Amino acid sequence: MRDIHHFLNGRAVPGASGRFGNVYDPNTGKVQARVALASTAEVDAAVAQAVKAQIGWAQMNPQRRARVMFAFKGLIEANMDELALLLSSEHGKVVADAKGDIQRGLEVVEFACGIPHLLKGDYTEGAGPGIDVYSMRQPLGVVAGITPFNFPAMIPLWMSAVALACGNAFILKPSEKDPSVPVRLAELALEAGLPEGVLQVVHGDREAVDALLKHPDIKAVSFVGSSDIAHYVYQTGALYGKRVQAMGGAKNHGIIMPDADLDQVVKDIVGAAYGSAGERCMALPVAVPVGAKTADAFVERMIDAARSLKVGVSTDADAHYGPVVSAAHKAKVESYIQMGVDEGAELLLDGRGLKLQGHEDGYFIGPTLFDRVKPSMKTYQDEIFGPVLQVVRAETLEDAASLPSDHAYGNGVAIFTRNGLAAREFAAKVNVGMVGINVPIPVPVAYHSFGGWKRSAFGDMNQYGEDGVRFYTKVKTVTQRWPDGDIGDQAFIIPTMR
Repeated sequence: MRDIHHFLNGRAVPGASGRFGNVYDPNTGKVQARVALASTAEVDAAVAQAVKAQIGWAQMNPQRRARVMFAFKGLIEANMDELALLLSSEHGKVVADAKGDIQRGLEVVEFACGIPHLLKGDYTEGAGPGIDVYSMRQPLGVVAGITPFNFPAMIPLWMSAVALACGNAFILKPSEKDPSVPVRLAELALEAGLPEGVLQVVHGDREAVDALLKHPDIKAVSFVGSSDIAHYVYQTGALYGKRVQAMGGAKNHGIIMPDADLDQVVKDIVGAAYGSAGERCMALPVAVPVGAKTADAFVERMIDAARSLKVGVSTDADAHYGPVVSAAHKAKVESYIQMGVDEGAELLLDGRGLKLQGHEDGYFIGPTLFDRVKPSMKTYQDEIFGPVLQVVRAETLEDAASLPSDHAYGNGVAIFTRNGLAAREFAAKVNVGMVGINVPIPVPVAYHSFGGWKRSAFGDMNQYGEDGVRFYTKVKTVTQRWPDGDIGDQAFIIPTMR
């Protein structure tokens, strides 16, 4: 049995708690490794080491830190194939999709290479008589990231790249379902020149999470996962005086206007709904065609498109998507399919019971399609997180736009149309954090930032981009005067700049 260790002080460290979690191969359903689950004492030790390592790293000038990030970027690119295969073996997404996972994280590493410019402060000469005012951005110290199973490369890189470039030490607690890629990324960061102890990888379950949230030396926590856990992380971290950004679940909608190019819409939505087996917080699981004619035409074409998808093992270059991550998750998704039937939605394609020859115990679910879903249905209200597309019909754009605006989640939304005015007004008014116009998965580029609204995000700063720099730094403002003689009598009034 292969053991996956913690990565502390630049080396693999076996777990001391005696507790382990199984890591499965989703293609076969078999256990392929076990991962150590840290105790509170082990988390405390990792943080203590990071506190010491952070001091020297923060004192390194930003340009030298940027050179480490440049080297890290190059090593990720050089090891792309290895990382993608490793990711696919534990998550189940096909190799091409795994490379996309890594690439979107790599783009944030590229952004972090510009940290000397991003950390520049403001300066005002002559704010008062002989008085200048300037500000500087300084690292928080030791910060932590708690990441989900669905993007084991991208999200750790989203968090750690910016945090490290700003001069912080970073404690990563990745998902115990697919922990090998985060460890490998930490090894590459060390090879790139990152000092030992600045990036620590601690595996674990709730005990490790709570230890990070309550530790007095952890100054900020970034989290991605389900909304209930995100809310818990936000509340607990704030209770213990930490800066927290906690990204939760989603139920993203795609509004299809009558003037949209349906051929392109179907191509976009079939990939956005079923890609990575629907295990994306920016997947598009709800299609909202406007008008009966649009709906009928869309559903007819979507049935054919979904039927043509090939579900296969993660190494099958011809497969469109692979298995879901675990047996428990497969059972959950299939229970939602049955719930949709029970609620009265029209099941047009049923992906349950899919078996692949030679991989009968793999966690495969075929493309599933529901029509005539109603907003009152629990299957519409909840995040299913599987290869399930629901069609909710609307009569007008106003009716369609109200669906994502009124939904409890507010991560992403897309509108498909040729009408620029309609798209502009929709983007301005919809109550959702990220909007795509003829773009099905509107994940912002690395130099903008990622963040949803409502129950999709807790906290007031988004991930990566300039918001990431603000999240992982604190601003210090200096007001200075250099008198050249007698400064006069002591003043007992608040200083002014007259």
